[in-house]
Amino acid sequence: MSFKTSLLWLLALALGCTAGVAQAEDRWIGTWAASPVSVKNETALGSAPMTIRQTVHISQGGETLRLSLTNEFGTEPLTISAASVGFFASGDTIVDGSAHPVTFSGSPSITMAPGQFVTSDSIKINLPIFSDLSISLQVPAQTITILTEHPLANQSAYLVPGDQGTVVDLPEPKEIRNWIFLKNLLVPATSKRSAAIVTFGDSITDGARMSLNSNHRWPDLLAARLTTNKKTQYLSIVNEGISGNRILHDAAGPKALDRFDRDVLSAPGVKYLVILESINDIGRTYFARPGTQPGEEAVTTQQIIDGLKTLVDRAHAKQIKVYGATLTPYEGAAYFNAEGEKDRQTVNEWIRTSKVFDGVIDFDKIVRDSAAPSKFSKKADSGDHLHPGDTGYQMMADGIDLRMFQ
Repeated sequence: MSFKTSLLWLLALALGCTAGVAQAEDRWIGTWAASPVSVKNETALGSAPMTIRQTVHISQGGETLRLSLTNEFGTEPLTISAASVGFFASGDTIVDGSAHPVTFSGSPSITMAPGQFVTSDSIKINLPIFSDLSISLQVPAQTITILTEHPLANQSAYLVPGDQGTVVDLPEPKEIRNWIFLKNLLVPATSKRSAAIVTFGDSITDGARMSLNSNHRWPDLLAARLTTNKKTQYLSIVNEGISGNRILHDAAGPKALDRFDRDVLSAPGVKYLVILESINDIGRTYFARPGTQPGEEAVTTQQIIDGLKTLVDRAHAKQIKVYGATLTPYEGAAYFNAEGEKDRQTVNEWIRTSKVFDGVIDFDKIVRDSAAPSKFSKKADSGDHLHPGDTGYQMMADGIDLRMFQ
């Protein structure tokens, strides 16, 4: 080894790398996420020791995992006395012997202050791509007024009394369908191409009306397609859709403008962003949601466009490529209005032609009825005329040009 090479090697050690190549776990990528909101605790969580077992479907694998838990909307400190991650078998059952303990700075328990979240130590676990993981959280007796949760998981989860985190088959569990205290899962980058695509939007991105436990959201189906292409196979999906969410008003969760830093700019490994949002802004302009007065949350198309432009500018400032998705049809939905349809067409035309985005995904064109463009096609419609069904979500995923992510 020459004197010059020796100096470079010593410098690399001092910088925490070898020969200038980053260690495998220097860069973490989101492989799953669920955007949390504030929900009043009506599940009796905290009244006595309980275990929550929740299943998630990851989009990239690896040999190491980190888990983030959240108390971002809590009004009291939240303690988790133990946590474990195992492989989902069926229902509330995990694969026997697969439970891996989770620690936080070496401790099996963690207390999060109100407004805080925490990420675990590395968990050594061999994760095939698209694994279904069951996360068990043991919650001791404590005061919990507000739950930080994702209300529309469309995935069965289970509550049981006592400390049952490592039990293979939970005894007489109560089924729920939301994700509680879960924020995201991270895996190490395995390639220079490893990165995350954040899908940001409302219930159509969240997967409303898909079949229960099917993981048939269009972002899930896009993740499956990404692996078929050598240039996109290292990309993960981080789904940050919230059902009922809006760009310009708090309703279901914080408005998009307020949650953007948390859910997009801070997403681990984010490189690409797909925005599909504002149909709720349009719908609620003409039909007020319960608890509000008519017109109280009305917005103009220019305000929607300005909001979308703000999101794009903030993402571009962080070197994130942004793709705008056109708003899907909604004639026949509960809050449909002829003037609202004009607004949807105006926003869609701007998305297609403004060149503000780095590219456009024309979901409207993919799922609409060619004979009646203000409506979903029969095969795409879930039946409520606002959300796609399983076939519609598949059409959306299949209609995305993967070259956008190369």
